[in-house]
Amino acid sequence: MRRRALLTGLAGGLAAAGTRPALAAPHRRVLHVRPGDSVQAAVDAVDGPGWTIVVHPGTYREVVHVPAGAAGLTLRGATRDPRDAVVVYDNANGTRRPDGTTYGTAGSATFSSAAPGLTVRDLTLANDWLRADHPDITGTQAVAAYVTGDRSAFDRVRFLAHQDTLFADTTELGAFGRQYYRHCHIEGDVDFVFGRATAVFEECRFHTLPRAVGFTPKGMVFAPSTARANPRGLLAVRCRFTSGAEDGAYKLARPWVPSYETTAWPSLVVRDSRIGPGIDAAAPYTNMREAHPWQAMRFAEYRNTGPGAAVTDPANRPQLTGAQARAHTRETYLGDWRPHA
Repeated sequence: MRRRALLTGLAGGLAAAGTRPALAAPHRRVLHVRPGDSVQAAVDAVDGPGWTIVVHPGTYREVVHVPAGAAGLTLRGATRDPRDAVVVYDNANGTRRPDGTTYGTAGSATFSSAAPGLTVRDLTLANDWLRADHPDITGTQAVAAYVTGDRSAFDRVRFLAHQDTLFADTTELGAFGRQYYRHCHIEGDVDFVFGRATAVFEECRFHTLPRAVGFTPKGMVFAPSTARANPRGLLAVRCRFTSGAEDGAYKLARPWVPSYETTAWPSLVVRDSRIGPGIDAAAPYTNMREAHPWQAMRFAEYRNTGPGAAVTDPANRPQLTGAQARAHTRETYLGDWRPHA
């Protein structure tokens, strides 16, 4: 019950989500959500591009979906502290729907968005489903946020879950949607940042959780599934990798080649970041399936520091040259998009 206790403590108590729409200020495209209101009701009230939804301090236990038609939406906490406003639910991949089917990985998300031009600031997005509470469920992926819209930006957002915390994806297999994360806190255990989006993480913290299992690795931070035709996948710049687990218990990444996209060529670059001792420095990468070895993928590092970045065997830690690193920046990944987040 660690996650539920944590969320309630940070948000100052549980505010049950109601169904009434939030109130808009006269002559302004702004909606306010307060305890007792529903964030989803506010999203449903948006009738065009460019709206702002302000979420006031509280814990909103509900599932929130932003449709593609809500282009240019800004969703932000009323304070600059993301711990004050929490959106949380507890569906998992294997959770049963009322009709008897299961939600699946993407369907388990507490927050999802297909809207282009989305901006989220100063919020916590969480999935507090726990394996220990549901020993009968084998589909343990429980997503906090599933993001597919192009030009989606997140600033000072906390993403909290265990397995598959942040699903950074695209609207379709052939789309190269761009996402930008700045000053975010992302935590989990297994593959907790994954997907095929072109996503830049700048000055973010990736935190691996303690996990009561008798094997290592206990999990992996990244599991990219970049399309082969996409030259750019996941990029972490000036980030921190911390851990609540023992030293060397986690891998930095493993490639995900989905059964529905077997031509995927996962891409990950981690550069100018501090990697703590929680990451296995000697062998930071591993395979998800032996048919798709990580050595055949586009994994590389550049100028990382910290005990988890030590290069003991160069074959296990591909490094970029200075010339190569110039192709892996926020500007080259995001192209003509300059996020305001």
